[in-house]
Amino acid sequence: MTYCVGLKLDRGLVFASDTRTNAGLDNVATFKKLTVFEKKGERVLVLLSSGNLAVTQAVVSLLTEQMNDPEAKGPTLMTAETMFQAARVVGSAARTVKKIDGEQLEVNAESFLVSFILGGQIKGEEPRIFQVYDAGNFIEASEDTPFLQIGEHKYGKPILDRVTQHDMRLGQAAKLVLLSFDSTLRSNLSVGMPIDLLLYNTDSFTAERQMRIEKDNPYFSQLSELWSEKLRAAVADIPDFEI
Repeated sequence: MTYCVGLKLDRGLVFASDTRTNAGLDNVATFKKLTVFEKKGERVLVLLSSGNLAVTQAVVSLLTEQMNDPEAKGPTLMTAETMFQAARVVGSAARTVKKIDGEQLEVNAESFLVSFILGGQIKGEEPRIFQVYDAGNFIEASEDTPFLQIGEHKYGKPILDRVTQHDMRLGQAAKLVLLSFDSTLRSNLSVGMPIDLLLYNTDSFTAERQMRIEKDNPYFSQLSELWSEKLRAAVADIPDFEI
């Protein structure tokens, strides 16, 4: 399991993913689930992945091969003219991998369940974010739903629902996303640090604002402690229920 989230705001986009994967209690490892496809000055695309690691890695590898193949038929992530077309490219890659590996996975009682968040900006249009399912279909973040989550999202969703605003600064949004991760980390052992974080400013066409937040990161530790203190204080300040 994993947890990934993408926010679409007036100032740009925020992406984050954990890095834990496990195949049993004694087989826990760290793998990057945030992939950047970038052509500076023209496009930045960010792909977050959740689900069967072998399948998601196969999809990312296929997308990379298509980009590097001068004889590739149809659009690739580097030639798609819109983010909508790029989402279709990811969906097509997921269907291709499923066609190749899906039946064998079912025979061995393994799951093909995977999902992706694709976001970014291609010159000529505004930043956009899509959630792509294993069947290749997808939905887009909207004004009503400015964030998308995949993986173990239920613990981090409440704070995003209550606090997310379109006009937030990216630093504020990053803080909010990290709080949603803190809630998830406390309640689900299948999600683990480090956390990969990327902030994209509208029309910058560069992915330079990214970092990996390790377990001993001072800011994240302070954030977690202060959040616990503020929650306890808020509960104490609210009048008790009388019956």
